[in-house]
Amino acid sequence: MISFISSATKLYQYPESQGEVVFVGRSNVGKSSLINALYGKIAYVGKTPGKTRLLNFFNVNNKYTVCDVPGYGYARRSDKEIIEFGQMMDEYFTQREALRLCVLILDIRRVPNQDDIDMYNYLKDNNIPVLVVANKSDKFSNNQLIKQKKIICETLSLEDITCISTLKRSNIVLVAEKIESQVV
Repeated sequence: MISFISSATKLYQYPESQGEVVFVGRSNVGKSSLINALYGKIAYVGKTPGKTRLLNFFNVNNKYTVCDVPGYGYARRSDKEIIEFGQMMDEYFTQREALRLCVLILDIRRVPNQDDIDMYNYLKDNNIPVLVVANKSDKFSNNQLIKQKKIICETLSLEDITCISTLKRSNIVLVAEKIESQVV
């Protein structure tokens, strides 16, 4: 059973957890769609990118928690909001003891931009285990997918990434298994 626990912006508001997975990615990359594909319709999916403004916590079968965070990059934000977002995320990543895994979601159709590279490097620099997932694989042929996967891996200096499609539900079970192996 999956249930909403709370929303938060500060460390003292975070719920207790024995293990946690956080989902991050650019606005409009399909972060909420992946969460919903994995856990049922728990995350809000809007037509306009950038609607998530808080850290949203969910209980997964009393085993671990999921944290859905605001997307970065595309959404229009004021300078003040960008600074507050950065501080909120830095506090989360450096202070959340329950954090076991970060799922970094990319759009397979795009080469990782500087925001994606910075996020990946930030996670690695802070010794946070990262599962890189490339969404929207249904938009490419198999040959295009192989080429783009190689470009993404080279850009981030990775051995491999997991390509998924939340629309077609391809490799969702694989992602769920990888999450469970790291978090539980």
